Amino acid sequence: MNFEDMADQLAAHPDYKVKRRLVPILNFGPASGGPTKRVLILDTETTGLDWRSENIIELAMLAVDVDMTTGLPVGEVEVYEDFEDPGRPIPAEITKLTGITSQDVKGQKLDEAKIKNMVERADLIVAHNAGFDRPFVENRLEVFEHKAWACSFQGIDWKTQGLGSAKLEFLCSELGWFYDAHRAQVDCHALLRVLSAPLKAAENAQPLTGLQQLFKSAQNARTIVKALGSPFETKDKLKARNYRWSAELRCWSRVVSGETEKQQELDWLKNHVYGQRSARVEVETTGGTVRHSNRVGQKEMITI
Repeated sequence: MNFEDMADQLAAHPDYKVKRRLVPILNFGPASGGPTKRVLILDTETTGLDWRSENIIELAMLAVDVDMTTGLPVGEVEVYEDFEDPGRPIPAEITKLTGITSQDVKGQKLDEAKIKNMVERADLIVAHNAGFDRPFVENRLEVFEHKAWACSFQGIDWKTQGLGSAKLEFLCSELGWFYDAHRAQVDCHALLRVLSAPLKAAENAQPLTGLQQLFKSAQNARTIVKALGSPFETKDKLKARNYRWSAELRCWSRVVSGETEKQQELDWLKNHVYGQRSARVEVETTGGTVRHSNRVGQKEMITI
């Protein structure tokens, strides 16, 4: 019985969708000879959510060159994965989620020299939830502070791609793969494959892969508009306009691009949120070396 032939037959039928187990690719073949940049895909497993009080228990990284003409990975994939002993028992809920036990990490330590070498050679670091992973790894090793980062969860508008979720497992599934999630290395392989797929192009635009899109956006400063003191009754309007609520900052915020979009957003807030009354709005501009970290960018307060 040839299962691959059976899967191909099912996939050809309009009433079936076939998903295959994702098999990591460790060599993507030779480059075309055009310009390349090196991307480092990163994922962590930790003892909890707060980088200030919790610890990394597993770190995985994939480093590979990207052909900037095609947007595809080329050549050999460099792989790093290690456990680290947090010095205390791993919470039961983390073991249930990841399968990592205190015995697995006992006496283990990250290879700092190897990590430093891989990071220093990268042009861009990508994580699917960079706002989570970056503070953890920066708190552990300073080398991560000096590189540009991109977030594949926030940095690509998956909704306009016709996808109902930005979760990695869902994106992978839509491309026809499944895998055992919540382990760092396999999550990295899944993300690399997702970002190697072409995105739907905007009108009159050249289609890009996810990798090309993230390299492109990492070159631009990101502007965050924070709707300070917005009336509670406007929360649904803000949510519909893709604002996100920060429990820590106690405000709604949205990322915009460039001066034109920033001014349009300030005008919208004045007209639809603050009801034409005078209000103070905070605008924070960050580059790739600060973006998604616990450090702040350049801030200004604007009265609208």
